[in-house]
Amino acid sequence: MNRTTFILAALLAIASTVASAQERPTAFTNARIITISGVTIERGTIVIHNGKIVSVGNAATASIPSGAVVIDATGKTIMPGLVDTHSHVGGAAGADGTSPIQPDIRILDSINARSSSIQRAQAGGITTVNVMPGSGHLDSGQTLYLKLRDGAVKIEDLLIFDASGKYLGGIKFANGTNSIRAGGGAFPGTRAKSAALVREQFIKAQEYRDKIAKAAGDAAKLPPRDLAMEALVEVLERRRVVHFHTHRHDDIMTALRLAKEFNFRIVLQHVSEAWKVADEIAKANAPSSIILIDSPGGKLETVDIDFRNGVALERAGALVGFHTDDSITDSRWFLRSAGLAVRAGMSREKALYGMTMAGAIMLDLDKRVGSLDAGKDADLIILSGDPLSVYTHILETWVEGKKVFDRSNPNDHLIAVGGKGADDDSGSHDIHCFDGDIGGNE
Repeated sequence: MNRTTFILAALLAIASTVASAQERPTAFTNARIITISGVTIERGTIVIHNGKIVSVGNAATASIPSGAVVIDATGKTIMPGLVDTHSHVGGAAGADGTSPIQPDIRILDSINARSSSIQRAQAGGITTVNVMPGSGHLDSGQTLYLKLRDGAVKIEDLLIFDASGKYLGGIKFANGTNSIRAGGGAFPGTRAKSAALVREQFIKAQEYRDKIAKAAGDAAKLPPRDLAMEALVEVLERRRVVHFHTHRHDDIMTALRLAKEFNFRIVLQHVSEAWKVADEIAKANAPSSIILIDSPGGKLETVDIDFRNGVALERAGALVGFHTDDSITDSRWFLRSAGLAVRAGMSREKALYGMTMAGAIMLDLDKRVGSLDAGKDADLIILSGDPLSVYTHILETWVEGKKVFDRSNPNDHLIAVGGKGADDDSGSHDIHCFDGDIGGNE
């Protein structure tokens, strides 16, 4: 047997072993299980099979299927995979400098699925992510919801589809200083002009929608196809969520005013001064995805950002989630956002909910991810200790029943801690051989 044949045979054997393990149910036993949707099970068992959660319950009474791969997780904590509602992993770029509003741009066409930033997100326990274009425009294009599956070589490997086969995503809007250009021109020169330009485009979209309705399917009466207007019509019909980058309290109120005027669904992103208008946000029933960073600075409009944003929104009754804005917050350290929020006064329950289920709701994925419930996708993370402890490590990350990160694997460990070779974007992914062991606490 020559060397090439031997290597091929070895790889096939590994693939066969992995496939065999995937065909069998997997049961994690004796773990502390944080379900998010219910009570924490101090000594529990979770069974997964074919990419889905089969059952979650007390280890003493759990029924483990015959032939299952049983993994003893004594001393470990298991919780749902983290949902990052605002990230820039994959090095994607959106709209260009030709105009301030470009709803036809699809970030789908600009993501490197082999980027090491995706592996860093896996190391941080992130399993679902909303990849956004930048915020230098009033509308910089359509976002994309991704599952961070293992071994992706093209963006199609990461897409999330609805029942009709359409890939899912929202659309990115912004206000404040990012989109303002000195001297105006095509871009706004003031905050008031920013809002006026957005209104103008939504009115055009309303007219485009009405012309299509009036044509009643008659091709001769249909207006010329307009990809930008099509995207905005989806917003007007509440089929596409607006993820609105906004910081100052007055900009937050402008975003809410536009959402009310045109009746679109909105998720407020960043909301640095949410603590100033928390009651108004709650009254508008607007979800807020906040960012908690240890070194604020670099932008004047964020001067009043406060760690108390989470608790202020929680007390007001608003839905609160978290995001990285990677690399503003490195995806590997996303989980500490919950700890910082709790330190500032947010409840433990709502902070962990914000890392998981709240984000799932904001992305319309709450029936699939965000909690450990039977029937949901088998997206989970295994921790060395309590998720709010600074000493806790993410040991493993699983997406749809497959291990995508293992801290005990030397290559994955390098991604988690950094060092020479950790930022390799060649697209080479380790084969995660299933050995039934949970990585150590290093």
